[in-house]
Amino acid sequence: MQEMRIVSVNGCLGYGFEASSLAAGCELDPAMVGADAGSTDPGPFYLGSGQSLVKPPQIRRDLGLALKNARAAKVPLVIGSAGMGGGEPNLQLFKKILLEIARDEGLHFKLATIHSEIPKERVRDAVRAKKIVPMADVPELTEEAVMDSVRIVGQMGTDPFAHALDKGADVVLTGRSCDTAIYAALPIARGFDPGLALHMAKIMECGAQCAIPLAPNDSLLGTIRKDHFLVRPLHKQRICTPDSVAAHTMYEQGNPHILYEPEGDVDMTGADFEQVDEQTVRVSGSRFIPTPRLRIKLEGARLAGFRSFTIAGIRDRTVIANLPIIEETVRAAVKRNLGGVPDSDYKLGFRYYGRDAVLGLLEPERNNIPHEVGAMVEAIGKTQEIADHVLSLARSSLLHCPFPGRKTTAGNLAFPASPSDTSAGAVYEFSVYHLMDVDDQLALFPLELESI
Repeated sequence: MQEMRIVSVNGCLGYGFEASSLAAGCELDPAMVGADAGSTDPGPFYLGSGQSLVKPPQIRRDLGLALKNARAAKVPLVIGSAGMGGGEPNLQLFKKILLEIARDEGLHFKLATIHSEIPKERVRDAVRAKKIVPMADVPELTEEAVMDSVRIVGQMGTDPFAHALDKGADVVLTGRSCDTAIYAALPIARGFDPGLALHMAKIMECGAQCAIPLAPNDSLLGTIRKDHFLVRPLHKQRICTPDSVAAHTMYEQGNPHILYEPEGDVDMTGADFEQVDEQTVRVSGSRFIPTPRLRIKLEGARLAGFRSFTIAGIRDRTVIANLPIIEETVRAAVKRNLGGVPDSDYKLGFRYYGRDAVLGLLEPERNNIPHEVGAMVEAIGKTQEIADHVLSLARSSLLHCPFPGRKTTAGNLAFPASPSDTSAGAVYEFSVYHLMDVDDQLALFPLELESI
């Protein structure tokens, strides 16, 4: 093949996209249509709970359009990290919607489902065999952390995708995967340079976010050739520029020059970005460095407790100036009135939006007293009952807490809603965020083929 065209639906399936953009891309004789459908960006809750950040009606709209366009063009539809977290409940939710669409639209195709959930016992054995290393700023993995996890997934690379496509799959639906693997697997399997393929995939996985105006909720066309690739948005009112594409190359990268993938590293220090026409940028010079060992990223989540919170406004500079004293007083009052609940059974947190809620102690303007702040008080307890109890005590104490220079007799807080307190349910935290040595991706990520 002299070139291969690939269409990216958008940055996350369910975020929406211009239907006309996808339709235009599918008229350009692409080899496949791809979409990413998950991430760790929203935190560990969606892996731990098995729920999806993107709601079923959103998934149904985007998936329906993507599936119908890909089937009409007679090219594979490839979807990674289905259902957000990529665990088995996430994957099955997405698959259920896919089958409903196929039934309603009378569509027929070969479906490949690739599972990414990994048994805890297998991960525990890898810990014992010293085949797991931590990511940066992550502690060593313990057997206890593994076994406490609700579920653990592996982030698959290109091999499982390529294997499914080689088996003749018309639709590939996977659990947790590398974003790049969705778009790089087919070009690499067809003999294109892996450095160029992975670099192009890195840009494509966010849809038209590399364009101006940036838009993760729109479609992008990638065209790979022997010594370069091209990217351009599929909406006529968007353009790519060398700056916009180079900037997205560095997006979410700890090292702006190196792209780290299970298959190896992509050295982009020699990458060149060139304007071809008003909408299109040509990229060349990316160099692939094969890895000496195959390593797969693991992600695991465990239950950390249950959350309750309240949000209120403060519009009194004297109250705001005394927040450190008030917070200390409230913490003491909660502990005093909890009636024997151990300190280890709860956590109490305060955020003050308008003062330092985002950066905390790193906020350079923290000591400048604003005229108004929004206070978020959060309790995390061993049970929902404990969390609700702690929050109720904290809210009432904060509302009426005295402080130096106080002139009012009540009401430090203004609540926007009644009831003021919200019981938010389960809280999850990442328990596994490590790399595991692997001999064979195909054995780790089982493939299920069926005719729909």
